[in-house]
Order: sequence, then C-alpha cells, then structure tokens
Amino acid sequence: MKRGNWARADFDELWAWSADGIVRTADLREAGMSGYAIDDRCRRGGPWQRILPGLVLLHNGTPTQRQRRTAALRYCGDEALLTGRAALAEHGYSTSESTADVHILIPHSRRLQSVGFLTVERTARMPDAVLRGNLACSPLPRALLDAVRRIRDTTTVRAMIAEVVQRGDATPPELMTELNRGSRRGTSIPRRVLEEVLAGAHSVAEIDARDLWRHSGLPEMLANHDIEDEQGRFLARPDGWFDDVALAWEIDSHNWHLSPEDHEHTLARRARLQAAGVIVLSSLPRDLRLNPARTVAHLRAHYELARSRPRPNVRVRK
Repeated sequence: MKRGNWARADFDELWAWSADGIVRTADLREAGMSGYAIDDRCRRGGPWQRILPGLVLLHNGTPTQRQRRTAALRYCGDEALLTGRAALAEHGYSTSESTADVHILIPHSRRLQSVGFLTVERTARMPDAVLRGNLACSPLPRALLDAVRRIRDTTTVRAMIAEVVQRGDATPPELMTELNRGSRRGTSIPRRVLEEVLAGAHSVAEIDARDLWRHSGLPEMLANHDIEDEQGRFLARPDGWFDDVALAWEIDSHNWHLSPEDHEHTLARRARLQAAGVIVLSSLPRDLRLNPARTVAHLRAHYELARSRPRPNVRVRK
C-alpha cells in the first residue's frame, strides 16, 4: 500500500498486501496509520490482534498454524528458518504438527528472545534454507532431529523417526550423521531409536516386537532378513526370524501398510512361508503395546511348536 492509502483500502486489499494476514505495525505506520488507530483495532473485541511484538494479524480469531509460522519468520528476520515440528508440518508431516510452539533457528551471532508461542534457538550450524509453501525451513533431517531431541517420550520419537524412514525421505545413516553433527543435548532417546532402526526394525511396532523378544528368553531373532527355499527361491522377508526352528514373526502394522496391494502382498508372503513348512506367528501392533505378556506367551508357544516338528529346508539368504 502507498502512504496514506490505508483508510481508503477495503479489507480484501489490505489482506492482499499482508503475508497470510500478517502485517508489520511499522508498515502500517509507514502507510499513514496512526498508533492509536492500530491499538484501537487490536483492542479486546476489535477486528485485529497482535500476534507477536510488532506484528498484527488482520482478524481476531484463533491464528492458523501457518499464520503462526509466518509471523514467527517475519518476527525473526530474513536469516531465520523454521525447524522442529513446525518445519516437519511444512515438509508434509502434518501428524507431527504441534500447537505448543513454533521452533525457529537463527545464527548464533544474533540475539533474540523466545516470546509467546515462538521458541528461538541460536545455532552455529545454520543449514541451507529449503522453501516449503514460501516459508524458509531447515532440511527434513535437521527438522526431524531438532524436533525429537526436545521430546522425552520414546514412543513418540520412534513414531516420528519411523514415519520419515518408512516414507523414504531420509535414511537411518543420514539421520545418525546429522545427529552426530549437532548438539548432544537431548540426543539420548533419538540415538537409541536410530540404533534400533539401524539394527533392522523399520516400524514402531517392529521395534516394540524387538523389545518383547529381548525379554522372552528365546534364542537370537533376526530382523528383516530374506528367507529362501532349498532351490534358492525367495520366500519372504519376515519382521522377525528364528533360524534354529524356522519360525517367522509377522507384525501386521497397518499404520505402515495401508493400501490393498500391500495387504495382498502380506497374504501372499505368508502363504509362501507356510507352504514351505515355516511356522508363522502374526501379531497386531496394539497387542504388543497393550498385552505384552500375552504376546510373549504366544511367541514362546509358537517357538515350541516350531521346535517340535522337523525343521523345513529353508535358509537365510546370504
């Protein structure tokens, strides 16, 4: 808007002039609006509101998450980047979105305080910006690890890391490299989860299954290894494999296999294993979490069943 035009502009013009409804009070003053007029519109019950110091939101309802992120970046300046859950949402991980705060990275040389919903983190390791929806974000691996190192719940950390890995947007080695480059603060849980994933468990449910196996007293369980028959034909890659008795443990993790094609592949894989004489135990993710003792009992029972029959001629593919 040109100076002095604010009074003649209709609401649509003013909104178009803004960034997603966010306007700097300095820009409004430059356009000729008095401080009193701004304050009057931002009063309780007024049509506008102050979203962060020096920034006005051109409506009085609850700000959207995008408006909060836009305001945070405008408040922090051109060098700032969204990171953590805020950046994950912009990268397409809406399930990771948080209404608690908007996490921003700024160069270590700058001094800026966190305020309201805005959490400011100074870093000597500023990444290159990645634009998502016209908002400057940290790259996905950095955003993910900045998010999970501030979370104390192991299950949540597992779910967030597993989703990124399952979607193929980052590999466990890439994430571990990024983790090792950054601050060590808050890294114990994500480091442990990444070590589990690197060991071969690719979903939250499979990691839970590995934890239960550790408490079962059973011999070694291999995770996600290819199994072949005596002619060398591929049979399946079960979530868990007890090679001494040819027992396969499958986790029906629908969170990671939602399509009908995936379901058909699961049934076909199971049929091949059973046709080759392999004993197959299927468990639901909720049973691993809600009924761990019963799940371990089923695992032990299937192990004994597999041990009681002659072992079929199948093997782990080299």
